[in-house]
Amino acid sequence: MKPVYMINGFLESGKTEFICYTVEQPYFQIKGRTLLIVCEEGEGEYSEKILKMSRTDMVLIEDEEDFNTSHLIELEKEYKPERIIIEYNGMWNFKNMKLPFHWSIEQQITIIDASTFPMYFTNMKSLLAEMLRKSEMIIFNRCDDIEDLSSYKRNVKAINQKADIIFEDSEGEVNQIFEEDLPYSLEDPVIKLDNEGYGIWYLDSLDHLERYTGKTVQFVAMVLKPSDFPAGYFVPGRMAMTCCADDMAFLGFVCEYDKTDILKDKQWVQVTARVDKEYFADYGGEGPVLKAISVEQTKAPKEEIISFM
Repeated sequence: MKPVYMINGFLESGKTEFICYTVEQPYFQIKGRTLLIVCEEGEGEYSEKILKMSRTDMVLIEDEEDFNTSHLIELEKEYKPERIIIEYNGMWNFKNMKLPFHWSIEQQITIIDASTFPMYFTNMKSLLAEMLRKSEMIIFNRCDDIEDLSSYKRNVKAINQKADIIFEDSEGEVNQIFEEDLPYSLEDPVIKLDNEGYGIWYLDSLDHLERYTGKTVQFVAMVLKPSDFPAGYFVPGRMAMTCCADDMAFLGFVCEYDKTDILKDKQWVQVTARVDKEYFADYGGEGPVLKAISVEQTKAPKEEIISFM
């Protein structure tokens, strides 16, 4: 079978840029040649340098009627590729596409310009749905200044629940945590956080404190009592490994508790607390301040260090 990598999306969505980046990567190099079939020409261009370096032969098919099995087989015979990349035309109905029987789609990726997504979703939903339906990966680029990416994700998931969805802005991938992906329910009367849940809650609270303000959380934590803290406050938290054993950090938010004087540094406790947003001097402004409902001594968890690797 001849492996095919299908890259689709509407004009100027960033398909050419994505393919150029991909064929330059070491993991994409093979001994044989690659046939790149381009079905529309946008502003982006393939440089001769990149094509030569990646041993890629590019062919342009401008008319949909020419994208047929006979023509594709002729191209295969002429160029004898080890694999094929197709930059498909977003205005051609994907469900009408036919490939030679021995061509097998190894991966299908849809590239979407986030700034134009609402227009295409509203006016060309059927064409967009055909692109998305069998895509294993959907990449939203140009996400700068777009606030409600979660609605984009919901719209895509309604069409393809299994696809991996990636958001990128000018700085790279957007590591946003969406409410529907949280490993706990924000509707629970007490949000109980295990190892995974604690790490996600901590990071998400930094970006979306409004989700948790007024909510009650419960977790096992180590006590930290900074010497310069005012009376009645301590920090319950966890040691976390963010990338390697040498990169450790204590992750915790300040907690108001009227019996702080009986707590000891590095003591393990189960904390049940309400999350508030308040000014605290060590934050240099407003931030998450926990209001303890109960702090009970407990044993150390089986895994004392949580990991974000």
